[in-house]
Amino acid sequence: MAWQYPIKVARCARLPAADKEFVQIIDAAFADAAQRSGEWLLCRPGCTQCCIGVFEINALDALRLKGGLAQLRRTDPERAERVRDRALESVKQLSRQFPGDPKSGVLGEDETSRAVFEEFGDDEPCPALDPRTGRCDLYEYRPMTCRVFGPPIRSEGGLGTCELCFEGASPEEIAACEMIVDPDGLEDELLREVNDPGKTIVAFCLK
Repeated sequence: MAWQYPIKVARCARLPAADKEFVQIIDAAFADAAQRSGEWLLCRPGCTQCCIGVFEINALDALRLKGGLAQLRRTDPERAERVRDRALESVKQLSRQFPGDPKSGVLGEDETSRAVFEEFGDDEPCPALDPRTGRCDLYEYRPMTCRVFGPPIRSEGGLGTCELCFEGASPEEIAACEMIVDPDGLEDELLREVNDPGKTIVAFCLK
């Protein structure tokens, strides 16, 4: 069934059974890259460099986050409410110039929308980030972008790393720490199972 954001988990799409295996594969790949990276990888609890600025998430990320927030409501309702309050405030701020449909939260795919998104919400904290502790309130359910951030990741522009990491490392040393993300394309298969409506951002998912 096709669906729009924000996702109502109880009534709409559910995570495919193979999603748990996919997350385990990604986490194992990260652990391997982190071991090879050693002291060059500076990611630590409380470092929020990657938690500032909006980024795209897909339907699988959104479903995990929605499920995580539902679980947090059961175990710590006050903390869950703070997450939702931050998401609502973020949506209020971002809706004014949202490069897509501000009602559904689906990002536009046209050239103009994508160009606007490049500089959109660069200073906006992620709603899942607790500003008091500097930790993610939904860490176990975080999006794939968050799960792979830090080690060198290959893209069209070459190998990219966190700007705080790998200082002083040579190109060869960086390449030796490369993280291979989803080489078998499992994520695309899982997205087809949930009839992916398009990309959104964390705030619209959690509001």
